[in-house]
Formats: sequence, structure tokens, C-alpha cells
Amino acid sequence: MAQSPSHKFGQIIGELLELAILPLLEAVCDDCKLYLDTKHPRLARRGLRKVTWKDSKGNLHDLDFVIELGGSDEVIGTPKAFIEVAWRRYTKHSRNKSQEIQGAIIPLAETYRSAHPFLGAVLAGVFTQNSLNQLKSHGFEVLYIPYANIVHAFRAVGLDAEFDESTPDQLLARKVGKFKSLSLKKREIILETLRTQNVIAIEEFVASLKKVLARTVIAVIVLALHGVSHELPNAASAIEFLTNGEFHGDVCPLVRFEVDVRFSNGDEIRAAFQSKDSAIDFLRAYS
Repeated sequence: MAQSPSHKFGQIIGELLELAILPLLEAVCDDCKLYLDTKHPRLARRGLRKVTWKDSKGNLHDLDFVIELGGSDEVIGTPKAFIEVAWRRYTKHSRNKSQEIQGAIIPLAETYRSAHPFLGAVLAGVFTQNSLNQLKSHGFEVLYIPYANIVHAFRAVGLDAEFDESTPDQLLARKVGKFKSLSLKKREIILETLRTQNVIAIEEFVASLKKVLARTVIAVIVLALHGVSHELPNAASAIEFLTNGEFHGDVCPLVRFEVDVRFSNGDEIRAAFQSKDSAIDFLRAYS
């Protein structure tokens, strides 16, 4: 079935949003020495373009951006950030899109909870405050660009991007055609206008991302549940403690190990393990 002009124009706006945010994410990843995965043929996924991750139940989720620790074109790394980009023109569709983003990323966040990844949503167009709050309540950092700002960015190159449900398909088709005829220079003007007129919201979003990516371990507390708690300065020290320590289960039965990893940005990850080996495997992600 042929796509409607409305759908095509929406795709154009969505792709522009991804291009607008891309260099900002690239700069963050360069600073933090991390790998940014985007839609492109990648050897690590057999040359496929889609950024697809699998949750613990075997479900596949297609994403826009994933930032990885230890990743490369040849190797899938540990996910440190999941970021989705979305455009919606009408209020009636905004809540469904928020739920769709939530449904894709929350299972992955749970699957990779030991990595404590950043959850981000870059939204543009018309989204209700309730739909934005819904994402924030689930731990998402939200960058929201209002519909009026989208229209203004297109107007910077003389293109009228306004439309609603009463706009004729023929007029929308002309808008699509005019965009396709724009030079690369004019398309870059649209992108730069999007960035400059939303600079405060973008800076807050990027700062939140950096805060998560640049965090460091300041303490690891290991509790072997025969009653003795040990605080170690880092993951390597915790691994050494677990490897070389003696735990006399015959004197005081060992129930489990509890590990509390504390970070410089105030984040804290707590986990419980039935065996020493499982605790060590968990800590290797922070070593």
C-alpha cells in the first residue's frame, strides 16, 4: 500500500529529529570513549541496519540509538543508554506513542539492569503533559520539542510545514516535494535551527546523559549474610575480597551475598546472589 503524503511528511520530520540529535550524541560518546550505535549496516549484527536488542524473554525491540561500553562495529558492547526519537502531530496519538516507547525500552532496562542504562526519549510535535509525565515516571529523561518549533525550523528555509487533518493530500504532497528538492545546505539550516531554538532543553538532556555515562564507582559494599559487611573502594577490590576471602558456612550458614554499588552521581544498584561466582560476574561490569 502506498504511503499517504501525511505519513511521508511525518517520516521526514522524524528523520530530521534523529539527524539533529546525532552529532550531540556522537560528541558525548567521543568524550566518554563509548560506542554509539545507529541505523547502519553493522558487522556485529551480520550487516543488518536495524538497531535491534533482545530482552530476557526473547522479544526483539528496534531502537533509534544505543550507547555501548566496549562496543564496536564488530562487537556488541554493554548497553549504557537506550534513546528513542518520535514525532506525533496529534494529541490523540501521543499517549499511544509514549506507551510504545515504554513498552520497548523498559523490558530492555530490566534485562540489563546491572548496567543501569540511561533511558531517553526525544519527542517532537504534539504530546500531552500526561504522556510526558508517564515516561518520566518510569525513569526516562525526556527532551520535548513543541510543534511550533518544528514549523519555525522549516520556515527558516522558506518551507511551510504546518498541516492538520483537514489539509488536502495534494498540498501535503507538494510540501514533501519541496523538502526533497532542498539542498543539503538548506537541510542543515533546518537542523541547526532545531538545535538553537531548543538549546536549553537539549543542554539539560545532554547533561543528564553525561551524568549517567561519566559516573564512577565510589564504593562497593558486600554483605555475606552470615552477618559481616565489608565496604570496598571499587569493583576490583570487591572481586579480590570475594575470591580470596574465607566464608565458613559450617560455623554460620551462608544464605546469600548482597552487593551495593554506589556511584559518584548518587545512583545506587543493589543486588543479591546465591553464590560467590554470581556476585563476581555481576561486579565484572564495573571492574
